[in-house]
Amino acid sequence: MHKSISRALALGAAGMLLGAAAPAADIHVIATGALKGAFQRLQPEFEQTTGHRLLISWGPSFGSSPDAIPSRLRRHEPLDVLIMVGPALDAQIAAGGIDAASRTDLAQTGIGIGVRQGAARPDIGSVDALRHVLLAARSIGYSEGASGSYIAHTLWKKLGIEQQVVSKVRIVDGKELVGEVIARGEVDIGLQQISELRVVPGVEYVGPLPDEVQQINVISAALAEQPPQRAAAQQLLAFLVSPAAVELFERSGLDPLRPH
Repeated sequence: MHKSISRALALGAAGMLLGAAAPAADIHVIATGALKGAFQRLQPEFEQTTGHRLLISWGPSFGSSPDAIPSRLRRHEPLDVLIMVGPALDAQIAAGGIDAASRTDLAQTGIGIGVRQGAARPDIGSVDALRHVLLAARSIGYSEGASGSYIAHTLWKKLGIEQQVVSKVRIVDGKELVGEVIARGEVDIGLQQISELRVVPGVEYVGPLPDEVQQINVISAALAEQPPQRAAAQQLLAFLVSPAAVELFERSGLDPLRPH
């Protein structure tokens, strides 16, 4: 990690400790895979500075596979902090068990396209170009999560290709990222949250969907209503909105929140 960022993270976490010291604890986090790249840097910094340990279960914000976040919550997996795309988190708050007052927006992300490293980079610079690329692809992968829900229910219709692509799509469940399927050569092209595509070795990130058909998702976090480690979990939420953490979100492919 860049030294200036490491120092900033350490100082930010130290400041939180001065305000609300908490004994070292295991913090159970259930989180969208959109943050995996950022947490490769954030997690060790937080743990080394605070003494806490993050036990993270990753999964898509939507879906019914065993690893999907809704499935994990139905099984009542241990939970201190929940991180999902905003609408999915709001649904969980409405269902009960999540502290609405603690809800915090962290970053936002669009949907991008990736191909296997070494493959030709397709032109997706316009809606027409994107349509041509998808129709020409032999196989297309997308996730069961927030991006996949948009792709299946909205994007194909917007592009007018729903019937043409139905036979060649592969829905990737919560056990893995779309990028991992791309890297193994199991699909020609993959669509997923940009930050998730960029974290997988062997994937060439091509670019975002054109603005006319893009879907922006806000990533949000909240505490469980009765988190076993409330004080430590509150420190994690404060850490995730610190300027240095936000910088690392951006470095991993997430975007800063747009002002309302």
